[in-house]
Parts: sequence; C-alpha cells; structure tokens
Amino acid sequence: MSRLKVIQTRSGIGQKQNQRDTLRTLGLKRVGDVVVKENRPEIRGMVNTVSHLVTVEEVD
Repeated sequence: MSRLKVIQTRSGIGQKQNQRDTLRTLGLKRVGDVVVKENRPEIRGMVNTVSHLVTVEEVD
C-alpha cells in the first residue's frame, strides 16, 4: 500500500477548531512538520479537511 507524506505549510492559528484538531490528530504541531501516513480513506479525509494548510506527496 502506498503512503502519503504530509507537510504542514501554514499555521492552524485562526482556523476553525476542527481543523486545528485534525492537524494535531495527523501529528502535525508546527509549520514545517512532516509525517508519513498510510494511504487510507480516513487519512485522505483528514488531509482533505486541512488541504489549505498542508502539502501532500505520495511515497512508496
């Protein structure tokens, strides 16, 4: 299964609470943080929620 590399590019300050919670659930705490997650529907949904705050790359 492929994996997703998620990079936080913008701050969660001033965003809705659910978006800040989603960043934290993904494991992102500050701008520049990088996490690698499995490419699953749950993770895709979380990334879609904060798509304006993160950059996503597909990794093998």
